[in-house]
Parts: sequence; structure tokens; C-alpha cells
Amino acid sequence: MQTLTEYGGFLWSGTLMTIVLTLGGCALALVMAFVAGLGRLSPVRPLKWLSVAYIEFFRGTSCLVQMFWMFYALPYFGVSLEPLTAGILTLGLNIGAYGAEVVRSAVLAVPRSQREAGIALNYSPLQRLRHIELPQAIPMMLPPFGNLAVDLMKLSAVASLIMISDLTFRAQLIRNSTGETLWPFLAILVIYFIIASAILAVVSLAERRLSAGREGVRGVS
Repeated sequence: MQTLTEYGGFLWSGTLMTIVLTLGGCALALVMAFVAGLGRLSPVRPLKWLSVAYIEFFRGTSCLVQMFWMFYALPYFGVSLEPLTAGILTLGLNIGAYGAEVVRSAVLAVPRSQREAGIALNYSPLQRLRHIELPQAIPMMLPPFGNLAVDLMKLSAVASLIMISDLTFRAQLIRNSTGETLWPFLAILVIYFIIASAILAVVSLAERRLSAGREGVRGVS
């Protein structure tokens, strides 16, 4: 317990780095999910093909290998990235590919009658997407997006292999320094669980607020 108190600040710094990786990766993943998900639904064939290629590549290869390529292989092509940048890019692009399928499925799940109503109102495809399809699809996206955010947070441990001083990296350093294995990894296990619980709580709150807003609109109508 004395060792835990001594290294508490050390683990706290690793926690902050894990949070930075998670937030940065989630922000990029969200952007890529919408770009690729909507791109896959696009009637423009080059955009659709590009979206499919991105989704299949990042879903079909290992996140660990992607991160090693991003940090260790790209310098051979003249592109050198800082460890944190490489970590966020890899996590965001990897999880964004899974999020793209969530976006595509949610948009396709909007009832056809809703699209037909937009056509009857003379809405353009972009207007139908903005005013009819996305407002109904986003609430359906939130639960799987929450799960993907938790997956991204757990995947952030892989970043320790490219020398990012996150929770897992610091637990390894403590283990090497003290010879202790049980308590440092038990501590980060609890911290990862707390972060995951916080992510799911935020998503649950967003779901409730969106549901309340939709119920309010129905009540007014």
C-alpha cells in the first residue's frame, strides 16, 4: 500500500495520457465514421469505393500492426509522426471504420416512408439527410457508439508499445522498478473500468436527453 501511495501521482499522469488518447481518438473516429458511413451510401461511385476500401482495410487488419506502421514504417516514406499523433491517428482510423458501419446501418434503418415524405416536400437529398434521416438515425447510433468508445479506450493500451506513457506503459515501469505485478495492474484495471463507466454514463445521458427531446416534439405536435 505504501508503494501504491508513492506511485499514485505516476499512475495519475498515465491516466491523463490515456484520457487524451481516448478523447482524441474518439473525435477522429466520429468524423471518419460519418464521412465513410455516408460516403458508402453516396451515389458517387469513386467516393463509395474509397469509403469501402477504408472500412475494409482498417477492419480487416490488426490495430497493433496499424500502429507499428504508423509510427515505425511511415518514416521510411518520409513521414515521421510523434508517438501521441500516431496513437490518436491509429485509434481514430481503426474505430472510425467500425463506426462507419454503425452510421450506414442507422441511416438505412430510417423508415422509407420518411424519405418519401421528404421527396414529397421537394427536399434535395442533402436536405433529406440533414432534416429527416440524421435526426432519426443519430439516437440509434448512440448505444453502439458508446461501445466503440469503450473499445477505443481499451485499445489505447496498445499505444504503450510505441513508447506512449499511458496507464499500461507506466504500470510496466512500476513493475520493472519494484518487481510488483499484482497491485499496479490491479490499479490500472480499476482505472480502466472507471473510465469505461464514465463513457457509458455520458452516452446514456445523451440518449435520455435525445429521447426526451423527441417526446417533447411529439407532445407539441
